[in-house]
Amino acid sequence: MNDPRSLYRLMTWLSPSFPVGAYAFSHGLETAVENGLITDAASAGSWIDDLVRFGNGRSDLVFLAEAYEASCDLDELGAIAEYALAFQATAELRVESLAQGRAFIGVAVAAWPTESLVQVSSAIADMPYPVAVGLVAAEHGVDRNAAMHAFVHAFIANLVSAAIRLVPLGQTDGQRMTAALEDAANEAVQDASSLSRHTVAN
Repeated sequence: MNDPRSLYRLMTWLSPSFPVGAYAFSHGLETAVENGLITDAASAGSWIDDLVRFGNGRSDLVFLAEAYEASCDLDELGAIAEYALAFQATAELRVESLAQGRAFIGVAVAAWPTESLVQVSSAIADMPYPVAVGLVAAEHGVDRNAAMHAFVHAFIANLVSAAIRLVPLGQTDGQRMTAALEDAANEAVQDASSLSRHTVAN
């Protein structure tokens, strides 16, 4: 990212204050707490670690990277979006990804419009969140690797915030979990960088 504005944009887009409604979703963590599967910081951290390494934390990074490389190719983006939606294991996760994707692309087009983004957002109504982020990042010249790291960090931060509210945990516990998840985040990005939507299940 040679242009410092790219970093500014990336930090804005994946900030908790960006209005995608992430706070309304817990990616199944709330149910896990209700069912007694998560009871403390250790079990919450382990749950999130698994999601990052083996769940949507990993697969969404693959779809983000593919959308980034596809840029504004409508046919390719449509195929990636379909695959990303098919990878949502439950109806709730599908709603989560679509709701955040629609919100993200809508706000990005409103605040940082380009002709290509306007065209793509009009053509693809059902755009999952990672596809929307990859598309917008590419269109605005954000480094792909940086976008992937920022995306998985936002994924982790939202789940840690949910754990703090739901278990409940203290703020320091949350920061300890975030620190402990650094390796999982880095490995997920490296792993996703070597995969495609056709090999993500491997």
